[in-house]
Amino acid sequence: MTIAQTEQSISDSTSLTHASIAETASLIAARKLSPVELMQAHLDRIAAVDGKLFSFITVLPEQALAQAREAEREVMAGNYRGPLHGIPYSLKDNYFTKGIRTSAASRVLWDFVPDSDATLHARLANAGGILIGKNNTWEFGTGTGEGQPGLPFPIARSAWNSAYFTAGSSSGTGVAVGACLAMLGMGSDTGGSVRAPAAAHGLFGLKPTYGRLSRAGILPNSLTFDAAGPLTRTVRDGAIAMQAIAGHDPLDPTTADVAVPDYLADIGKGVKGMRIGFIRRFHERDVTGDAEVVAALEAAVEVLRDLGAEIVDIDVPYSIQDYRLMVSLIGQSEALSYHEEDFRERHHLMGPALRDKCLRSIAVSALDLVKATRWRRQMMAATDAAIASCDAVVCAGGLHKLPFHNDEPGRIAYMMGSATCVFNVSGHPAAAICTGFDSNGLPMSMQIVGKYFDEPAVLRVAAAYEAATPWHKRRAPLIEQEPPPPVPAPAPDISSPAAPSRTEFAGILARMGVSALDDALIDRATMMAAAAAGQLARLPASLPRELDGAHVLSFPLKSA
Repeated sequence: MTIAQTEQSISDSTSLTHASIAETASLIAARKLSPVELMQAHLDRIAAVDGKLFSFITVLPEQALAQAREAEREVMAGNYRGPLHGIPYSLKDNYFTKGIRTSAASRVLWDFVPDSDATLHARLANAGGILIGKNNTWEFGTGTGEGQPGLPFPIARSAWNSAYFTAGSSSGTGVAVGACLAMLGMGSDTGGSVRAPAAAHGLFGLKPTYGRLSRAGILPNSLTFDAAGPLTRTVRDGAIAMQAIAGHDPLDPTTADVAVPDYLADIGKGVKGMRIGFIRRFHERDVTGDAEVVAALEAAVEVLRDLGAEIVDIDVPYSIQDYRLMVSLIGQSEALSYHEEDFRERHHLMGPALRDKCLRSIAVSALDLVKATRWRRQMMAATDAAIASCDAVVCAGGLHKLPFHNDEPGRIAYMMGSATCVFNVSGHPAAAICTGFDSNGLPMSMQIVGKYFDEPAVLRVAAAYEAATPWHKRRAPLIEQEPPPPVPAPAPDISSPAAPSRTEFAGILARMGVSALDDALIDRATMMAAAAAGQLARLPASLPRELDGAHVLSFPLKSA
């Protein structure tokens, strides 16, 4: 697109806020658009609509405008830094921001102001990006997304229709980018927390390979499942973001010291001749998905076939429920290792979901954790073998239509029945991309997956699909609607005979030194222990031990 065409395209938009990064960057580079004008447009839109969306916990108007003026001076002086120069971005509120509150939407950290920046924030700023604010999230990435007693901030509301679920846990980031309040949002993903809110808002959301992006300065949810990732309105914009932030970081020992590719080099090459695997088991055997969502997935695969890709059926020997079990058992133990001190001394400040996760993990022994880790290693190897046989893979992400935000069983089904967790367990790069809109006018999506460190293949397939379909051109209408009466959650299963007794668990909590230990906490702990025992009963009775050391020393596996 020429500069003149881009100018006309943006002038025909509702406002500057609705354009892509790529479109806007060409105008800033040509000195036809001021970063100040761009920033003011976004701040005005936040002021106009975010009072009902709650996508931002913190907005930074004075700082953002000052940095926009500096960006304008640099561009006018010929010091253009690249396509993120002057672009407003937002961060999930678990990213450290020096001198700016980082709360993880938790009363435990509500007044915490870090004295350093997350590496990815620093890299975006170095590329010329401008932080506009910090996004709402579920408390430390935990829960199912509805308001809970004791949380310090209202839950984010969908930009498409306020009656419906935002997904999460990067909920506010999905809302902010979907509502055109930021051009780029950075989230974090433990079991789908970038891809699910991207899917819920018709966005492109990428979880890169484990180790591709630094997590230094990002408050953790789970140490071996967490991955940072961008949410954008187009695939090209996602590639632009990755170019600025990818690469080894000495501050994060889990980052891989591997070369960073040119993420834009192959993005327009199409899929002709590519061998693309299609995993059907997730929507045909594991989860009974909504018919509209499954039909959209099948139609998307046919688009790729029509574009010249060779579509081949592939499979993995594990179910969504198996992968989700790994995220739960291992992830909640890792979460407690981080939250232990706060749980002991300040559990009364935690929301119910975070507190329950800590209580469940207390019932997971070291032996249980090692067993789960062994099974995870098997899952990783089997998943990698399937993916390594293809240039890329497509499969379901979420398998349900978006529920109302107060439908707790619906929210649980949407998140727990999603296949996003598969690639947190395995560590492969995976992206969500919109596959159309359901009968409620809400986005649907699929996943595109690549070999380890082959995000360019994911971007290439996603860009080809995006170019062949109109979905990315739609913008959220900001419909205000009240949901029907709330649907209560089902009672947890506490029938496992292997769970510790109430007396035993009271003793465990006392030995931990948990403060304010009362009957209500002991009763809840006993219930959560029973739930954990039910999870542990699903582990295989016997698992090979030979790879225990390899799991510690080589993650992720290398593709063949």
